[in-house]
Amino acid sequence: MNYDGPIIDAHQHFWDLGMDKHPWLAKARKGEMVFGDPTPLLRNYLPDDLRADAARQNLVGCVHVEANWDAADPVGETRWLDALADRQGLPTALVVRAPLHKAEARAILAAQHAFARVRGVRFILSWHDDPKKRFADRPDYMQDEAWLAGFALLSEYQLSFDLMIYPAQMEAAAKLAARFPDTAIILNHAGSPTDRDEAGMATWRRGLSLLAARTNVSIKISDLVAYDHHWTIDTLRPVVLACIEAFGTERAMFASDFPVAGLHATFDQCYDAFKTIVADFSVAEQLRLFHGNAQRIYRLSV
Repeated sequence: MNYDGPIIDAHQHFWDLGMDKHPWLAKARKGEMVFGDPTPLLRNYLPDDLRADAARQNLVGCVHVEANWDAADPVGETRWLDALADRQGLPTALVVRAPLHKAEARAILAAQHAFARVRGVRFILSWHDDPKKRFADRPDYMQDEAWLAGFALLSEYQLSFDLMIYPAQMEAAAKLAARFPDTAIILNHAGSPTDRDEAGMATWRRGLSLLAARTNVSIKISDLVAYDHHWTIDTLRPVVLACIEAFGTERAMFASDFPVAGLHATFDQCYDAFKTIVADFSVAEQLRLFHGNAQRIYRLSV
């Protein structure tokens, strides 16, 4: 039976281009990125836009993940989003940005932690041999002692870590999770399975197993269409089920990554696909995937 209960979108973004705080969107005009031509993203995306996109879904809350706001002012994004939530009721919780590799990491984390809606930090690590697929500026952060010292501060501030990497980085990420077992780590976008040939998907599956073996790691099944532009239910199904098989229904959650996922699917198409794929799961399992795990892992009251 298809799920019809409450949904927490565990991964989405807002921006107001008039603020001129998202330099990557200005650069995006120059060409395509791994998720395709970004031109349709060059518009404001705010709580009323998400509510309109999710109007047919029972959306009760959402987790905003940092949207690559101006790196010189990471707390500025948090301040803006917190005020936005006060006025418009969304986002429910925030995953924010912090320069973990820099001397000011502690001061920034302390400032971010002062906002009651902040639950975690994301520092994008995604490095690929193909320069067009890179999101990070270097490949070695997880081996850098300065960055690791910043990462070690997360548990002190009771902050989780949103992990955005490619499959070739999963072995290093599993070692990171083992080194910091008290820090909750949430793998973004199903581990970004961008290389869709047999070898690429085998690397992805092996990496999922390594990460799932660490009990402090969970997974967000989100924006699969970014890596499968001509998707069908049949192409999404094995990816979704492999994630759930690795992490179980206790450590997996569905999310949209809107508006980025909107380049290749509507909000309804994303969530209706999830619902179709897990229709044979129990009611309790579906509730965990669509709502309960996000509520627990991000410590939400909705």
